[in-house]
Amino acid sequence: MKTTVTNIVNIVTEDEIDAGKLQEQFEVSAESGSKLNLPDYFETKFRPGLIRRAVHSSRANRRQPYGSRPHVGKRSPMSGMKFSVEWWGKGRGVSRIMRKTGQRTGAQNPHTRQGRRAHGPKVEKDWSQKLNSKEKILARNSALAATTLPDLVTSRGHKFNGDLQLPLVLGSYTEVTDDGKTTVDIEDISLKCATRKVHAIFSELGLGDDLDRAKNGRKIRAGKGKMRGRRYRTPKSLLLVVSNKGNLAKAVRNLPGVDVVSASDLSAEHLAPGGDAGRLTVFTEKSIEAMGVSN
Repeated sequence: MKTTVTNIVNIVTEDEIDAGKLQEQFEVSAESGSKLNLPDYFETKFRPGLIRRAVHSSRANRRQPYGSRPHVGKRSPMSGMKFSVEWWGKGRGVSRIMRKTGQRTGAQNPHTRQGRRAHGPKVEKDWSQKLNSKEKILARNSALAATTLPDLVTSRGHKFNGDLQLPLVLGSYTEVTDDGKTTVDIEDISLKCATRKVHAIFSELGLGDDLDRAKNGRKIRAGKGKMRGRRYRTPKSLLLVVSNKGNLAKAVRNLPGVDVVSASDLSAEHLAPGGDAGRLTVFTEKSIEAMGVSN
């Protein structure tokens, strides 16, 4: 399977007035480069069930123990056990439940007022899900192949130019300024106004609508999760795959909904968040070479 490498040319202009220089303006253009042979695993058979199982397995294996601990001496007791209680003993014609000290009010039992939870979560429960190493690799390769299917990417909710060829591979970056012309690899892009440059590049490539979808789709989460450090939920936008997390990774990470991952750490969860394959993915030429070497 072959694809065309896209090279970026950026003409930077900066007007100057008496008070100083104005904000830089970018005129970005995309040029077709050389043909690139993609690794064989981009042609892997699409296995949605295996991809979903791999994603759920990785999420379950990260889950931490959760639950309450019983009342142990003066340590902080579990909810519903924070009472001084006594037992009246048998032969009184009443149920054998603990009573608050000096009172008749029942306490601690699940069916009493302010009692503990019945069958609550226990820290000893094992949430992990086993997945064979070969299945994990096959799920990653299948999710990679899904990124080349425009219909599948569109059905996942992503918005992009219909003329865009998938997968999208970025090659060199040329910046033209008043001082001259410099050409570097896209991963070595200058950090000066880097986020604005990357946003302009993605917009020129036809990915601007998807960036706006993630930015405007930021909503307040429903439920109690909003009170636990997860107040806002941002839709997943495009995924950028690089060989090493350098300047380009630093520039992209500030865009809402955009994730960046190195080729060595790429997994099915990056390519199919929530188990739904077909994420809009952008590769660099170096990342394709790195994946070909590692596999």
